[in-house]
Amino acid sequence: MNKGKFFRLLVSHCILIVMAVIIIYPLLWTVGASFNPGNSLISTTMIPQNPTLDHYRELFAGSESLQYVQWYLNSLKISLFTMLGSVICVSFTAYAFSRFRFKGRQNALTLFLLLQMIPQFSALIALFVLAQILGMMNSHWLLILLYIGGLIPLNTYLMKGYMDSIPMDLDESAKIDGASNTRIFLQIIMPLSKPMIAVVAMTGFTGPLGDFILASTILRSPEYYTLPIGLYNLVNDVMGASFTTFAAGAILISIPIAIIFLLLQKNFVSGLTAGGTKG
Repeated sequence: MNKGKFFRLLVSHCILIVMAVIIIYPLLWTVGASFNPGNSLISTTMIPQNPTLDHYRELFAGSESLQYVQWYLNSLKISLFTMLGSVICVSFTAYAFSRFRFKGRQNALTLFLLLQMIPQFSALIALFVLAQILGMMNSHWLLILLYIGGLIPLNTYLMKGYMDSIPMDLDESAKIDGASNTRIFLQIIMPLSKPMIAVVAMTGFTGPLGDFILASTILRSPEYYTLPIGLYNLVNDVMGASFTTFAAGAILISIPIAIIFLLLQKNFVSGLTAGGTKG
């Protein structure tokens, strides 16, 4: 190995180690804090000297002021339906843009790109007024529709690019055999697009779990809260800045995300392999 290659590898590994420490350190500190007695995150050691499960028990105590289980179920409901809706909508729109040529196609793609550049919080007032006019304040279904709508532009671009790499010869061969566009979409394009479907599903699931701004605009009653809103109020209002209980609640959010990632991991890996072999 020559010196130039060795130096590049050394620099690359150093950068990766630094990035890993930056990412992992706050996570490990949060895990340690969730087992730390008391209410403060301040500790001299990352590993608690007297670890306790009291904060986790407190979350599931079922008291009137602490509805963590309800918030958890609300978040899972919204995330699952958002994931399902985004996969369906993005798949149809990406297929249309990839396989058909119609009037206004290019303008629609440009509009999608422009919509993706607009920050979500810039439309909060309009969304709040819309929710009041429709009488859908505290509506999980309105929140799901808004999340799905926000995921369509960028994910459509991603999936369209992937579908463009699938040879048109497959479509033409299927049409010669008498297959309709619907059958081609369901039996050929969708199975071959599993890696991108996994990406869209993952973003659709994780997005609502971490959103605070939009959810706090639509949801106003504690029984309708999602986890980010509930945990925020847990620290500020309910329990007098109990940051260790907040840490325990935040750690539990990662469990469904880890499960979804493990279920979709095979498709992520195949997506990377396909992306490296397709011309």
